[in-house]
Amino acid sequence: MKKNYHVVPHNGEWAAKEEGNQRVTQIASTQREAIQIAREHAINNQSEVVIHRPNGQIRDRNSYGNDPYPPRG
Repeated sequence: MKKNYHVVPHNGEWAAKEEGNQRVTQIASTQREAIQIAREHAINNQSEVVIHRPNGQIRDRNSYGNDPYPPRG
């Protein structure tokens, strides 16, 4: 099963974190850096990046897997 990566606030900085893990994958000083880190991991694992706001609310999602466009159905 492919795990998504979340960009979350972490002790005044930003972290890229694999879904389901307690520990962060990597810490960055800016959200932009954390998004790039999570994006690289998601591309390698064909998964999704979920970007959170400082209050924890989901801001955006980007899929890097086999996502058919237009969707079937």
